[in-house]
Amino acid sequence: MKPKEIVCENTSRAKGRRDDMRGVFVRHGGWLLLTTVLLFTTMLAGVALLGLSGGFLTGAALAGALGAGATFNFFSPSAGIRGLTMMRILSRYLEKLVGHDATLRIARDLRVWFFRRALPLAPARLGSSRTGELLARLISDISDVDGAVVRAVGPLLALVGIASVAVFAAALIYWPAAVLLAVLGALVGLGVPVLAVRRGDANEAQRAQHRAGLRTLAYEGLEGVADLAALHARDAWALRVDEAAGQLAVADRRRRQRLIGGNMLHSLLSGLGLLGMLWLALSAFEAGKVEAPMAAGLIFLTVALLEVAAGSSLAWQALQSARVAAKRLEQIVDQPPAVHDPAQPVAVPPPPAVLSFENVVFAWPGETRQLLDGVDLQLAPGERIAIRGDSGCGKTTLSALMLRLWDPQQGVIRYGGADLRGFLQDDWYRQIAWLPQGAPVFAGSIAENLRLGSPDASDAAMWSVLEQVRLQEWAQQQGGLSAWVGENGATMSAGQARRLALARALLRNAPLMVLDEPTEGLDVDTAHALLTDLAAALGNRSLLMITHGELPEGVVQREYRLHRGQLQQVD
Repeated sequence: MKPKEIVCENTSRAKGRRDDMRGVFVRHGGWLLLTTVLLFTTMLAGVALLGLSGGFLTGAALAGALGAGATFNFFSPSAGIRGLTMMRILSRYLEKLVGHDATLRIARDLRVWFFRRALPLAPARLGSSRTGELLARLISDISDVDGAVVRAVGPLLALVGIASVAVFAAALIYWPAAVLLAVLGALVGLGVPVLAVRRGDANEAQRAQHRAGLRTLAYEGLEGVADLAALHARDAWALRVDEAAGQLAVADRRRRQRLIGGNMLHSLLSGLGLLGMLWLALSAFEAGKVEAPMAAGLIFLTVALLEVAAGSSLAWQALQSARVAAKRLEQIVDQPPAVHDPAQPVAVPPPPAVLSFENVVFAWPGETRQLLDGVDLQLAPGERIAIRGDSGCGKTTLSALMLRLWDPQQGVIRYGGADLRGFLQDDWYRQIAWLPQGAPVFAGSIAENLRLGSPDASDAAMWSVLEQVRLQEWAQQQGGLSAWVGENGATMSAGQARRLALARALLRNAPLMVLDEPTEGLDVDTAHALLTDLAAALGNRSLLMITHGELPEGVVQREYRLHRGQLQQVD
């Protein structure tokens, strides 16, 4: 199944269900419960096997020492040992099989959930987060969360169940032994882990930050390796990566030291507890209160319980890491969106319709400077307009408001006389074809990149837009529409990648087209030829173009300059 199909499938499944992180685990609750039961069964079989084996060996030894007159039931314990051995093997296999399957399903659904919740925040809210940081959330944090039940909650619940069964079994044999076992279980299963992970949330949060910082530096270094080499800055960047790796190593070392300290304390308490149980069992045997096999069974039962509890500190630490990672994921997806759908939406007027900016005022959150200060503009059906201006004057901001990535603080933007804020965002986006600055080329074929603009586009339509952007010959040389373009268009020049992104926008059947620096990376002759062809290819579509370069005659009907928040028409 393709990734796009998985997203659609899981999105449809999510309808009508809770759309938070807990809902992902609830959807797989049956498998997680089965995993916990199988884990409990595996532990129970192991504990029972050790206890029964101890009693069996003790009874056999005593029977041999007493001679021919002694009686000993050989068949029942040996049959129980064989049965418990097979049960432990089978349950262990099934627990791994089911547990890994559930974890992989949860990992898949968590990533889909994260994308579904995070994508509506782009670019307005996600723009403040570095790409490497988002990758750390998507990969490392989700990896910590997806196995929370299998690695932490399940083992801890199974341990509680095993301890309860062990105490009950000990109580049937000799109740003081049950008391000692309960105290020992509480100390090694709860007390030691709590001490080992105390104040661990802050440490885990710091470790997660160091890990995200290292991933960010590594990602950005790989992305900008050519620029770093040209600026002779590779060594300096490598030092930053080494420093971040060292900080993460220190955090990991502290984490391991806490775990080692917990294990040492566990070993100390286990030794004392085992000595206590040995003394108690021997005393009870000497007093005639329990038989020798039962006394041996108590000792081996204690050994088995202590062995099972040895992993409790690791489980508590995994739970702590999962909690911190879950908070980090929720910090991203719980941000309020920059724009909201109306409670009672209105339908988008059918084209042709006029797009108008009426006294629009906008400043970025946290800033006092108004990038747009009373902007008025009308874009009639089929009209082509260019906006010029200095870098940072607000040209891209104007297009962002048209795309409704943000809403103006004052004024209104209308389409067909209706306020954009009255439309559903999805309905409005269908009216626009957008070519942003730095439009990406995705890893895939030429056709897959083009069909992002129009999923149902025919081969003939794709060849037509490739011809319009002067990429037809190149595509034929590469092997046709199925040719692979590589990660970030690795097989293409910067100009070819830009033209492919433009072809994708042209393929989208929308009445409005927004182009932000469409000829960036192209030589002058190619840029002018492309713009001339673009004007012919637009047909009845309206165009808002953000540009710095000179435009050939006839590409647009009107040009404006944005200066100090005001639009000034250029004659």
